[in-house]
Amino acid sequence: MADRLGRHAILFHARCLREVGEISEPIVHDHFETFIGRQDQALGIGTAVGAESWFVYDIDPALHRGSGRRPDRKRAMLLHPSKAYIRSIRRTIRTLLARISTSERLHCRVDGRVDYLAAVMGPLASRVCLSVYPNPQRGPKGSPRTAEAQLRDWAMFPADQLHQLIRHTCADHKRETIAFGRRLESILGRAHLVAVWKNFIKRRTERRPDKTTPAMRLGLATKRWEWDRIFTRRLFPRRERLSKSTHALYWKRWTPAMPALERRHAA
Repeated sequence: MADRLGRHAILFHARCLREVGEISEPIVHDHFETFIGRQDQALGIGTAVGAESWFVYDIDPALHRGSGRRPDRKRAMLLHPSKAYIRSIRRTIRTLLARISTSERLHCRVDGRVDYLAAVMGPLASRVCLSVYPNPQRGPKGSPRTAEAQLRDWAMFPADQLHQLIRHTCADHKRETIAFGRRLESILGRAHLVAVWKNFIKRRTERRPDKTTPAMRLGLATKRWEWDRIFTRRLFPRRERLSKSTHALYWKRWTPAMPALERRHAA
């Protein structure tokens, strides 16, 4: 059942992107870090979130070798480009550029990972404008934040909020857990389900008297939805405009040497 809900969320999210008009807000992009099965099989979930609407526009995987428990490897991952992250960032950028006129540029807020600079080299350089907010050094827990840290947290908050929701609502992504995900496609299906929930059901914020959802900010909905409305209509992959990567996620063809989804099980 959970697998079927995830595939429905992938199709529902693709249909929502088709209804989104031209993107007129900056995009906050960052990768949520988790792992598949064990810590040396790491997975970065690229999330593209609207800076003003907080709408989740895109979710894309970046499967890479994990750092395990060695802190020196974690620092090396930030300083040296990763092909998996570069490919993931480029797929997301191309998806977003399809929603922007050719005369405009895509404005992205990113952290200090060098993969972003490598990803926009070449033909994408003239279409993408990066605003880099590197993660600053922070003091002990509870210490006051520096001005640089405050600026970074403000700029990257839409993505950070989504990552916190994923971390605390999905058992397989908590800091200490044995409920780990075992397949990339299943993890991404649940991530799409969280994105649908955040876009249409959850309020943008619970701390302010704001009852709007990100979908309402973009004009995709007039009120908050319920789960039964999202699942009221069956969706078919042949009727949606799926990208090559999304098509591979839906049919479970992303992970090599794993059995693909049988069509008789895709209903």
